[in-house]
Amino acid sequence: MPRNRTSYVILGILSIEPNKSGYDIRKAVESSVGYFWSESYGQIYPTLKQLAAEGLVVPSKPASSPKLRQGYSLTDAGRVCLRDWLATPFQNDPPRNEFLLKLFFGREAAPGVAIAHVRNLQQKNEQMLATMLQIEAFAHAPSTQNPHQPYWMLTLSLGIALTRAAIEWGKSALEELVSMDAVVAQDPQSAEVGPAAGKA
Repeated sequence: MPRNRTSYVILGILSIEPNKSGYDIRKAVESSVGYFWSESYGQIYPTLKQLAAEGLVVPSKPASSPKLRQGYSLTDAGRVCLRDWLATPFQNDPPRNEFLLKLFFGREAAPGVAIAHVRNLQQKNEQMLATMLQIEAFAHAPSTQNPHQPYWMLTLSLGIALTRAAIEWGKSALEELVSMDAVVAQDPQSAEVGPAAGKA
Protein backbone atom coordinates (compact mmCIF):
# COMPACT_ATOMS: atom_id res chain seq x y z
CA MET A 1 0.00 0.00 0.00
CA PRO A 2 1.18 3.56 -0.65
CA ARG A 3 2.84 5.20 2.35
CA ASN A 4 3.90 8.71 3.12
CA ARG A 5 7.62 9.24 3.43
CA THR A 6 7.30 9.86 7.15
CA SER A 7 6.87 6.08 7.39
CA TYR A 8 10.30 5.50 5.88
CA VAL A 9 11.93 8.15 8.04
CA ILE A 10 10.61 6.31 11.10
CA LEU A 11 11.65 2.89 9.80
CA GLY A 12 15.09 4.27 8.95
CA ILE A 13 15.62 5.80 12.38
CA LEU A 14 14.53 2.57 14.08
CA SER A 15 16.89 0.56 11.84
CA ILE A 16 19.77 2.49 13.38
CA GLU A 17 18.64 2.35 16.99
CA PRO A 18 15.64 0.38 18.30
CA ASN A 19 13.38 1.08 21.26
CA LYS A 20 12.68 4.70 20.41
CA SER A 21 9.53 6.58 21.31
CA GLY A 22 7.85 9.10 19.05
CA TYR A 23 9.64 11.85 20.98
CA ASP A 24 12.99 10.06 20.59
CA ILE A 25 12.39 9.72 16.84
CA ARG A 26 11.61 13.42 16.56
CA LYS A 27 14.86 14.33 18.37
CA ALA A 28 16.82 11.87 16.20
CA VAL A 29 15.40 13.47 13.05
CA GLU A 30 16.30 16.95 14.27
CA SER A 31 19.92 15.97 14.88
CA SER A 32 20.45 13.95 11.70
CA VAL A 33 18.27 13.97 8.58
CA GLY A 34 16.65 17.21 9.71
CA TYR A 35 19.54 19.08 8.10
CA PHE A 36 18.28 18.09 4.65
CA TRP A 37 14.81 16.60 5.17
CA SER A 38 11.87 18.62 6.49
CA GLU A 39 9.66 16.29 8.48
CA SER A 40 6.14 16.95 9.74
CA TYR A 41 6.48 16.09 13.43
CA GLY A 42 2.71 15.99 13.83
CA GLN A 43 2.72 12.94 11.55
CA ILE A 44 5.17 10.88 13.60
CA TYR A 45 2.76 9.60 16.27
CA PRO A 46 -0.16 8.63 13.98
CA THR A 47 2.30 7.09 11.51
CA LEU A 48 3.90 5.05 14.31
CA LYS A 49 0.47 3.68 15.23
CA GLN A 50 -0.23 2.82 11.59
CA LEU A 51 3.13 1.07 11.21
CA ALA A 52 2.43 -0.91 14.39
CA ALA A 53 -0.99 -1.91 13.06
CA GLU A 54 0.69 -3.18 9.88
CA GLY A 55 3.26 -5.15 11.85
CA LEU A 56 6.21 -3.10 10.60
CA VAL A 57 7.14 -1.85 14.07
CA VAL A 58 6.36 -3.33 17.45
CA PRO A 59 6.22 -1.86 20.96
CA SER A 60 9.60 -2.88 22.32
CA LYS A 61 8.93 -2.23 25.99
CA PRO A 62 5.52 -2.06 27.64
CA ALA A 63 4.75 1.31 29.12
CA SER A 64 4.27 0.47 32.81
CA SER A 65 3.24 4.02 33.56
CA PRO A 66 1.36 6.65 31.53
CA LYS A 67 4.33 8.94 32.15
CA LEU A 68 6.77 6.57 30.45
CA ARG A 69 7.20 6.91 26.70
CA GLN A 70 6.36 3.86 24.64
CA GLY A 71 9.35 2.65 22.67
CA TYR A 72 9.13 0.96 19.27
CA SER A 73 11.46 -1.34 17.36
CA LEU A 74 11.66 -2.50 13.78
CA THR A 75 10.24 -5.91 12.86
CA ASP A 76 11.63 -8.15 10.11
CA ALA A 77 8.73 -7.06 7.91
CA GLY A 78 9.55 -3.44 8.66
CA ARG A 79 13.17 -3.94 7.60
CA VAL A 80 12.03 -5.57 4.35
CA CYS A 81 9.68 -2.63 3.73
CA LEU A 82 12.52 -0.15 4.35
CA ARG A 83 14.89 -2.03 2.03
CA ASP A 84 12.26 -2.22 -0.72
CA TRP A 85 11.77 1.55 -0.51
CA LEU A 86 15.52 2.21 -0.53
CA ALA A 87 15.78 0.26 -3.78
CA THR A 88 13.18 2.36 -5.62
CA PRO A 89 14.24 5.42 -7.69
CA PHE A 90 14.30 8.58 -5.60
CA GLN A 91 12.04 11.55 -6.26
CA ASN A 92 13.12 15.02 -5.15
CA ASP A 93 10.19 17.39 -4.84
CA PRO A 94 10.57 20.77 -6.59
CA PRO A 95 12.23 23.12 -4.07
CA ARG A 96 10.48 26.22 -2.73
CA ASN A 97 13.29 28.69 -2.11
CA GLU A 98 12.08 32.17 -1.17
CA PHE A 99 15.58 33.60 -1.40
CA LEU A 100 15.86 32.58 -5.05
CA LEU A 101 12.32 33.78 -5.74
CA LYS A 102 13.14 37.25 -4.39
CA LEU A 103 16.46 37.33 -6.19
CA PHE A 104 14.78 36.40 -9.47
CA PHE A 105 12.49 39.44 -9.19
CA GLY A 106 15.22 41.57 -7.60
CA ARG A 107 15.22 44.12 -10.43
CA GLU A 108 12.07 45.61 -8.90
CA ALA A 109 13.54 46.00 -5.41
CA ALA A 110 15.10 49.14 -3.99
CA PRO A 111 18.91 49.42 -4.29
CA GLY A 112 20.68 47.36 -1.68
CA VAL A 113 17.82 44.93 -1.03
CA ALA A 114 19.29 42.05 -3.02
CA ILE A 115 22.70 42.72 -1.47
CA ALA A 116 21.19 42.48 2.01
CA HIS A 117 19.51 39.18 1.13
CA VAL A 118 22.72 37.68 -0.24
CA ARG A 119 24.68 38.81 2.83
CA ASN A 120 22.04 37.24 5.06
CA LEU A 121 22.30 34.01 3.08
CA GLN A 122 26.09 34.13 3.35
CA GLN A 123 25.87 34.41 7.11
CA LYS A 124 23.50 31.46 7.34
CA ASN A 125 25.65 29.34 5.04
CA GLU A 126 28.81 30.16 6.98
CA GLN A 127 27.08 29.17 10.23
CA MET A 128 25.81 25.96 8.66
CA LEU A 129 29.27 25.13 7.31
CA ALA A 130 30.79 25.65 10.75
CA THR A 131 28.17 23.33 12.26
CA MET A 132 28.78 20.61 9.66
CA LEU A 133 32.55 20.83 10.12
CA GLN A 134 32.06 20.37 13.87
CA ILE A 135 29.89 17.32 13.20
CA GLU A 136 32.54 15.96 10.84
CA ALA A 137 35.27 16.37 13.44
CA PHE A 138 33.13 14.71 16.12
CA ALA A 139 32.21 11.84 13.78
CA HIS A 140 35.87 10.92 13.31
CA ALA A 141 36.31 10.29 17.04
CA PRO A 142 36.92 6.57 17.76
CA SER A 143 34.05 6.48 20.27
CA THR A 144 31.50 7.42 17.59
CA GLN A 145 32.20 4.59 15.12
CA ASN A 146 29.00 2.99 13.79
CA PRO A 147 28.36 0.64 10.84
CA HIS A 148 26.02 3.27 9.37
CA GLN A 149 28.69 5.96 9.62
CA PRO A 150 30.20 5.73 6.09
CA TYR A 151 26.79 6.59 4.66
CA TRP A 152 26.32 9.41 7.16
CA MET A 153 29.71 10.81 6.19
CA LEU A 154 28.87 10.69 2.47
CA THR A 155 25.68 12.65 3.21
CA LEU A 156 27.62 15.13 5.31
CA SER A 157 30.40 15.56 2.73
CA LEU A 158 27.84 16.49 0.06
CA GLY A 159 26.30 19.05 2.41
CA ILE A 160 29.74 20.55 3.09
CA ALA A 161 30.60 20.67 -0.62
CA LEU A 162 27.28 22.29 -1.57
CA THR A 163 27.52 24.84 1.23
CA ARG A 164 31.09 25.77 0.30
CA ALA A 165 29.98 26.20 -3.31
CA ALA A 166 27.08 28.39 -2.18
CA ILE A 167 29.46 30.58 -0.17
CA GLU A 168 31.74 31.01 -3.19
CA TRP A 169 28.71 31.88 -5.31
CA GLY A 170 27.67 34.42 -2.68
CA LYS A 171 31.04 36.18 -2.88
CA SER A 172 30.81 36.60 -6.65
CA ALA A 173 27.11 37.55 -6.47
CA LEU A 174 27.86 40.30 -3.96
CA GLU A 175 30.58 41.72 -6.21
CA GLU A 176 28.19 41.77 -9.16
CA LEU A 177 25.31 43.29 -7.19
CA VAL A 178 27.52 46.01 -5.72
CA SER A 179 28.72 46.85 -9.23
CA MET A 180 25.14 46.95 -10.53
CA ASP A 181 23.99 49.23 -7.73
CA ALA A 182 26.93 51.54 -8.41
CA VAL A 183 25.77 51.91 -12.02
CA VAL A 184 22.22 52.72 -10.88
CA ALA A 185 23.54 55.31 -8.42
CA GLN A 186 25.36 57.09 -11.26
CA ASP A 187 22.45 56.80 -13.70
CA PRO A 188 19.08 56.39 -11.89
CA GLN A 189 17.22 56.21 -15.23
CA SER A 190 18.97 52.92 -15.97
CA ALA A 191 16.85 51.36 -13.22
CA GLU A 192 13.60 52.14 -15.06
CA VAL A 193 12.15 49.27 -17.05
CA GLY A 194 8.92 48.33 -18.76
CA PRO A 195 5.96 50.66 -19.42
CA ALA A 196 7.06 53.18 -16.80
CA ALA A 197 10.32 53.79 -18.66
CA GLY A 198 8.46 54.32 -21.95
CA LYS A 199 6.27 57.06 -20.43
CA ALA A 200 9.22 59.06 -19.07
